[in-house]
Amino acid sequence: MTQLDNPPYYAVIFTSQRTNNDRQGYLAAAERMEDLAREQAGFLGIESVRDVDGFGITVSYWTDLAAIDAWKNQVDHLGVQRLGRKEWYESYPLQIARVERAVEFPPSR
Repeated sequence: MTQLDNPPYYAVIFTSQRTNNDRQGYLAAAERMEDLAREQAGFLGIESVRDVDGFGITVSYWTDLAAIDAWKNQVDHLGVQRLGRKEWYESYPLQIARVERAVEFPPSR
């Protein structure tokens, strides 16, 4: 059983369209942010994909809204957010959803 097998919890859904700017800087920052997020209280997991045209979806999972707010306002994350808006993203919506039920196939044990 994983932590994501036991709702309720929250999902932060970040879909984005990347620019072609500073690809290496972006990759390094994304890796650093994932490592940093894993250290935050309330972090449950993350899934992320990006296609060849730069469209991506990242879903991070959190125990509660307070954990999400703490992550949003984490000082290193704030700096990367500013850089992302300036250099790395053409556009993005961000949504927060409460997960009430989770089903997995095949079932995990």
